[in-house]
Amino acid sequence: MSIPVVTVGQAQEDIVGGLERLHGPVTVVRRCAELAELLAACQSGLARAAVVADGCEELTASLVDRLGAVGVAIIALTDNPDEASRLRGIGVPSAVLGVEAATLAARISEAVAQLVGRQPGHPAAGLADPAAALRPVPAASEDVPAASGTGRIIAVWGPAGSPGRTLVAANMAGELAAEGKSVLLVDADSYGASIAAVLGLLDESAGLAQACRLADQGMLDADALLRIAAAVATRLGTFRVLTGITRADRWTELRAAALSLVLERAREIADVVVVDTGFCLEADEEISFDTMAPRRNAATLRTLELADTVYAVGSADPVGVPRLVRGLAELELAVPNVSPVVVMNKVRAGAVGRAPERQLRDAWDRYGPAAEISAFLPADGPAADSALLGGSLLLEVAPESKLRAAIAELVCASVQQKRRSSVFSSTARRRLKG
Repeated sequence: MSIPVVTVGQAQEDIVGGLERLHGPVTVVRRCAELAELLAACQSGLARAAVVADGCEELTASLVDRLGAVGVAIIALTDNPDEASRLRGIGVPSAVLGVEAATLAARISEAVAQLVGRQPGHPAAGLADPAAALRPVPAASEDVPAASGTGRIIAVWGPAGSPGRTLVAANMAGELAAEGKSVLLVDADSYGASIAAVLGLLDESAGLAQACRLADQGMLDADALLRIAAAVATRLGTFRVLTGITRADRWTELRAAALSLVLERAREIADVVVVDTGFCLEADEEISFDTMAPRRNAATLRTLELADTVYAVGSADPVGVPRLVRGLAELELAVPNVSPVVVMNKVRAGAVGRAPERQLRDAWDRYGPAAEISAFLPADGPAADSALLGGSLLLEVAPESKLRAAIAELVCASVQQKRRSSVFSSTARRRLKG
């Protein structure tokens, strides 16, 4: 069966003629004058592949991926080695402008075959903004430990309300840094990004948005990500931070395809990448009239898909527990392969009665969710308030806090041993005492 192809560019006459003379693997169904026309043709379902001979510099990771989502593979033609390298970085195979028709047809067939066999978790997002006006923010990173290049991603998620996602995520990053890990903390909450405020970072430069723009253009490498990330020093260790969007209406800057590339680079520069996500898991597909439009919750969904470990944080009270139960059911539908680590936060007798852990386990059994509660984080309002007031972490303002100890045990045992334990590593115990 022949593959329908649309083309665009000054060299399209030679391309079209050569492909049509093959009378076989591909068929040119439309010759487009510009890239916008090609995109419209692809969205209409006219083609399975697109050959871009002119205007390939306008291709971005998000655009390519959205075309992939509607079943269209892209081949770019360029004689510029640097442009070919950039295109490879955003997932676009390329060939020289004078490529033989048979070779081009084979490349098209290969690209379509790869697209058909793509895994469901592959990036998907909308059109992105250009990165011409970016000004990477340098970070003092000499004190940050070097990474192994094969970092793990931890996602901290929780349902609507205030279960304490950001507090948990920020302190996880601090505890891992205190253990000597190279850590990158990412604020991917598209509704209420607050990592910068929690850490007392006055210059909110929307580091994640900067990184996403560079990634979308195929210009984000490890060095660029290191320049953008801000360094946060504590008395026990230093970690890096990609701050979130400064206003909720900037959510369109967090496109899923670009975020996927950012997280891929993040694995290279950090042993552990801790991502604070938004609460909403709605896919938005049914309410969007434009298949190329960005998705409000794409950053959260993509992070959960790519994460090695997902912590589902709920508030331990009569409102928070049923919210978490419903949220876990939504999480299973939205990201079927995830196996969340359930964490009850703000555990206190005043909210659930005497012996709060037993009360919560009994309530959990009555609700009947598949996932069991893995950890309880005690409420410690004074310590949390002091940390927030000082723009700091628990390990600095309340090193003896039971909440700090519970977070350290949860995340350090998970990363180092991949199992829960009531005993810290010797390093963790020494640092808690320090």
